[in-house]
Amino acid sequence: MDTLHIIGGGMAGAEAAWSAANLGVPVVIHEMRPQVKTFAHRTGDFAEMVCSNSFRSDDHEQNAVGLIHWEMRAAGSLVMEMAHQHRLPAGGALAVDRDPFAAAVTAKLKAHPLISTSYEEVTDLPSYGHWIVATGPLTSPALAQSIKAATGAEALAFFDAIAPIVYAETIDMDTAWMQSRYDKGETEDEQKAYINCPMTKDEYEAFIDALLAADKTEFHEGETAGYFDGCLPIEVMAERGRETLRHGPMKPVGLTNAHKPDQKPYAVVQLRRDNKLGTLYNIVGFQTKMKYGAQTAVFKMIPGLQDASFARLGGIHRNTFINSPTLLDHQMRLKSHPHLRFAGQITGVEGYVESAAMGLLAGRMAAHEILGRELPPPPPETAMGALVTHITGGAEAKTFQPMNVNFGLFPPIDAKGGRKGRAVRYKAYTDRAKQAFTEWLS
Repeated sequence: MDTLHIIGGGMAGAEAAWSAANLGVPVVIHEMRPQVKTFAHRTGDFAEMVCSNSFRSDDHEQNAVGLIHWEMRAAGSLVMEMAHQHRLPAGGALAVDRDPFAAAVTAKLKAHPLISTSYEEVTDLPSYGHWIVATGPLTSPALAQSIKAATGAEALAFFDAIAPIVYAETIDMDTAWMQSRYDKGETEDEQKAYINCPMTKDEYEAFIDALLAADKTEFHEGETAGYFDGCLPIEVMAERGRETLRHGPMKPVGLTNAHKPDQKPYAVVQLRRDNKLGTLYNIVGFQTKMKYGAQTAVFKMIPGLQDASFARLGGIHRNTFINSPTLLDHQMRLKSHPHLRFAGQITGVEGYVESAAMGLLAGRMAAHEILGRELPPPPPETAMGALVTHITGGAEAKTFQPMNVNFGLFPPIDAKGGRKGRAVRYKAYTDRAKQAFTEWLS
């Protein structure tokens, strides 16, 4: 039987390998780490999480991300299985203890009898065989040049930012308090999954002034600062208006200061647990391109973080993706070189979940092809189907940008408007999707 080769052991590559091997196809994962390091990764483990430790909402009845969680679990996703085993309290979100999660994914893949690993940097696209390119946002420069040569088109790029991580013992809990927004969560741990740092109006205004004045990373000549809207640096958001952060990651709604319940905070900075021990917390939504010295000074202006120590400061890196609507067919194959499939963030999907989901699909499609049959993509009424339809022709190629899964990608469904109607409509989307996905799986 032919072997499936996968370049990259991130979320997409790990999921593709697991999906194909479980259909009986031998797989080789080609991973350049740890021999070749990247800006963001620290280990050579598969599925290492770098920007955040959250898979976002796990609500599969009212949220498109939660729906894709449901579909992946139904399809036997390794990423979802390990995420559940290593989940942390995070209200209605699915957050994981990132290091044990990656180690568990790695162990499962290495224990599979049909999966082997080759630790090497692939610098050129192979000219024959069955391959999936799942190199993610930090595709090596040499391979990126090979992709450019094969596609005959400029790879598109945007800049991705990483949020800082704080040592929990250095947070002043006489100022901060623990609570999930609107007390979401079924258990007390989940209802107190976040640490909240309150700000008065004067403190918020001073913070915005410092943020705007701070030294920031400059781009190299010829680079343009195109950001993905779902991961904007906080200083870029602040530049859009002084109240932008207060209506975004610093919104105070749904939170009551346990120390001063009668005083409504003007703004709130939230921190989410980053490991099972509860010793590390990441500052939610605080991706940044500030220089390290500026970060320390500005973030210590946050009440409760005045004495904070940082396990990791924020950063920014270039993120490369291809113009998938013009380059890929409905099987996620490169039209000009159909022995090559692409999966994950390099296809223009955004987020850990979306990347893993496209890896799952690419692995299944490649395995079916090797086994002598074709697997159609999931129906567009499903979350996975809506996303793969978007990147393989549904999006406008001229304005193509990275996209999270959302109900705007789904075929419309009839439902009455208004706030109550929106909940009914979202439930109708998810009910329809679950039925269609179950039929597709069978």
